[in-house]
Amino acid sequence: MKTRQYILPLKIERLEDGRYLARSLRLPGLNVQGDSMEEVMKLAPKVARSLISAMKSKGVPLPRGLTSPKTPLTLKLLIAV
Repeated sequence: MKTRQYILPLKIERLEDGRYLARSLRLPGLNVQGDSMEEVMKLAPKVARSLISAMKSKGVPLPRGLTSPKTPLTLKLLIAV
């Protein structure tokens, strides 16, 4: 089976307790919490893969908002110094 890639925008917000929450409106159910933005950025792809795999295995159509990347792809990096 061919591996597909998707662009998934994330919204990351700081919670009152100091932790961070990442969500994506394009993939319902994607909610990732962590102690830092770096942690949620590391966990989010794993959670997204699990959700997409579960949807595919159950025959649930993927959300229309998921798009395949086209090059050149411009990304913003989070750099902690």
